[in-house]
Amino acid sequence: MQWITEKYVNFASIIDDATLAQNRMTSSMPFVYPHFASMPDAHLGLGCAVGSVLPTLGAIIPAAVGVDIGCGMVAVRTDYTADDVARLERRALRVAIERSVPLSAGNNNKRLSASARPRIESLEQDAHSAGFDPASYVRDWRLQLGTLGSGNHFIEVSLDEQDDVWLFLHSGSRGIGNRIAQRHIRAAQDYCAQRSITLPHRDLAYLEEGTPEFDRYIAELMWAQKFALLNREEMMDRVVRQFSDWVGKPVEERERINCHHNYTQREKHYGKDVWLSRKGAIAADPGRPGLIPGSMGTRSYVVTGGGNREALDSAPHGAGREYSRNAARETFTQEQLRAAMRGIEFRDTPAFLDEIPAAYKDIDAVMEDARDLVEIRHTLRQIINVKGD
Repeated sequence: MQWITEKYVNFASIIDDATLAQNRMTSSMPFVYPHFASMPDAHLGLGCAVGSVLPTLGAIIPAAVGVDIGCGMVAVRTDYTADDVARLERRALRVAIERSVPLSAGNNNKRLSASARPRIESLEQDAHSAGFDPASYVRDWRLQLGTLGSGNHFIEVSLDEQDDVWLFLHSGSRGIGNRIAQRHIRAAQDYCAQRSITLPHRDLAYLEEGTPEFDRYIAELMWAQKFALLNREEMMDRVVRQFSDWVGKPVEERERINCHHNYTQREKHYGKDVWLSRKGAIAADPGRPGLIPGSMGTRSYVVTGGGNREALDSAPHGAGREYSRNAARETFTQEQLRAAMRGIEFRDTPAFLDEIPAAYKDIDAVMEDARDLVEIRHTLRQIINVKGD
């Protein structure tokens, strides 16, 4: 941990100058209280760096929540072990999952599954109560529930240090969440421009509590966060069913953890109620279970929150990029990706080159920086990886 200014504390040992400068700028906003915290996986982002924990009084910066509202992780510890699946063909499970869960940007369900219907009904009721129509953003938003997306979103089958089988999944609020986020980032920019508010960067535009603009953002933000949570639940239910079919017997879930890492909620810190925006960070208050994935092909972690006060009860959300997607494609080769994924069943395609582990920070270095933020409960190693193009 290193205090950069009295309003900015940094937990990252690997951080570039551009991200440091962006963090200083974010922490200078007048409504930040008590301070801005930069997580071990911090890297440059839109307006606010990924790996940011931003507590604010009376205002929220929509870009500091991010465009994938509610993005996060869900994991299930099954009652199976490595020995139970050792002789089964892993490719068969990968293909079954890929058929069950629509992958890649813009690829939706053809129809609603039985398990999705009550989740959709709950979201419809919440949207009605919040006074908005999600179809005004995305007409077929219902068919996005239970879809993975692309980029760093993934589904994995992993083994822990005791060889227990875990099912692991990373995704968020899909296109509907992105549209909601983009609309309110623009609304914040218009709000500040109309009031002649000087900003250090236009993507740090904010909405002030007590205004109609703020109230609408919060209502739609909370809805999108719920959509993301239920989206992960729906996909995990499908993955569990495919795994059950693969092993030939039902799965007993020993544990299920579902946590956001792009979101806002009300929390109390240093004696005041604040809006706490985590963009690429998980809640890590004392005893809270959490998930910190590595990059494609590397280890992931099941953790328990340590309640670090200076970190505002937060922890990193993953490895954090060191190479942009374009830079990764220009730097690394398909052969290097194959070598990094040796022993893991995955779809061998150049589309995943920008997700090569070398494009990310060393997850072990990130977890060393997080030693005062969380306690590691389980260390997971992948045996099957599913991603969208």
